[in-house]
Amino acid sequence: MEPAKGVGTKPSGHVSLYPILAINFVGALEFSIVLPFLVYLVTRLGGNALIYGVVGATYSFFQLLGAPVLGRWSDRYGRRRMQLLSQVGTLVSWGIFLAALWLPVQPWLTVHSALLGAFTLTLPLVVLFFARALDGITGGNVSVANAYLADISDDSNRSANFGKMAVSANLGFILGPAIAGALGATATGETLPVLAAFIISAVAVLMIALWLPETDPCALRSDPEKVSVHKVLGQDHKACFRLAGAPKLSLVEILALPTVGLLLALHFLVFLAFNLFYVSFPVYAATGIHWTLAETGVFFSVMSFMLVLVQGPVLKRAAKIWSDRALVLGGSLVLAVSFPCFGARDAATVYVGTALLALGNGVMWPSLLAVLAKSGDRNVQGTLQGLAGSVAAVASIIGLLGGGLLYRFFGPDVFVLSATLTLLTFALAFAIPKTARK
Repeated sequence: MEPAKGVGTKPSGHVSLYPILAINFVGALEFSIVLPFLVYLVTRLGGNALIYGVVGATYSFFQLLGAPVLGRWSDRYGRRRMQLLSQVGTLVSWGIFLAALWLPVQPWLTVHSALLGAFTLTLPLVVLFFARALDGITGGNVSVANAYLADISDDSNRSANFGKMAVSANLGFILGPAIAGALGATATGETLPVLAAFIISAVAVLMIALWLPETDPCALRSDPEKVSVHKVLGQDHKACFRLAGAPKLSLVEILALPTVGLLLALHFLVFLAFNLFYVSFPVYAATGIHWTLAETGVFFSVMSFMLVLVQGPVLKRAAKIWSDRALVLGGSLVLAVSFPCFGARDAATVYVGTALLALGNGVMWPSLLAVLAKSGDRNVQGTLQGLAGSVAAVASIIGLLGGGLLYRFFGPDVFVLSATLTLLTFALAFAIPKTARK
């Protein structure tokens, strides 16, 4: 009988990376189309910086509930099925989002508060909240995709594969804002970009249904019964076997695995730092340095292009020289230096910060994902990545809600807090075992 195979061994068969990379690209593309103008849309519909953060936090809160369940289900029922379920939920949510744009801006509640600021809760805003909630509860796309990638990777290519996954996402983030700028400049305003996101989401559903092969997260990869009456009678079942004495790990047991708690803490800090940045910078760009929608779209496209350069050729070369641990440490330090640059009033300094962010995050994040993937066996990757998704969701809720409030009181000094959190990530990353190599 072939021994049980964990993440440290090579998966059976040769599953192509291209389907999951293409699906990841399309998912990033549909999301990034809306990113540049969402703050303008929320403001036009009656919201403010706080409401903009709440819209984002609504997705994260419901993802906190849905991601662990979808990840666990993907271990049991298959990655492809859960990826399809997640994408169908996203498609329906974009349909609701599109419908909200046609609703009358009917005020429900007007608030004037020294703490919360002034905003009006309107019917379209409420529908947007519902759309984001639906997308969040089915939002296991990233967690299941990461588990899928862990299934088809081994120790020789895991860091590089997570780098390729990041590259595919950032290619979507390059094209998405450009599409948003082009379509959003028409007389239809936000309608065409959201319609484009809906159509792209439908394409993603078809790609998963027709192109994405299933992976096998089971413990055994070969048939322990080479000669079987089932085979003779033509009643052979799916080649998926488990050791009789191998217990299924509970959530508590998975959390107790070596370094899992540390890695989830690093996930939390990185996501918190980035969400403070992501909710604050569009507001700062629009109201602090008075960038137009086109300028904001160009900024996000340039950032994503720089990330592609780093996560592609740069990371591929760096991973051959340094361990994953070293890349997490070095990348987090560079990332911490980048955040204060975004509070500058001149574009040159902002783009210097963008280059540093791309370098730091480009080598740190895929390496951190690779270390996490190696911390558990293949048959718990869905649960493990789902837990990471939940931790990220908690950080997103805090960052998106807190970022709006913090920006209201401290303005661009919020970016210093992002730098501080990243420095804490750098300090804690020293606890990653030195054996954590590619």
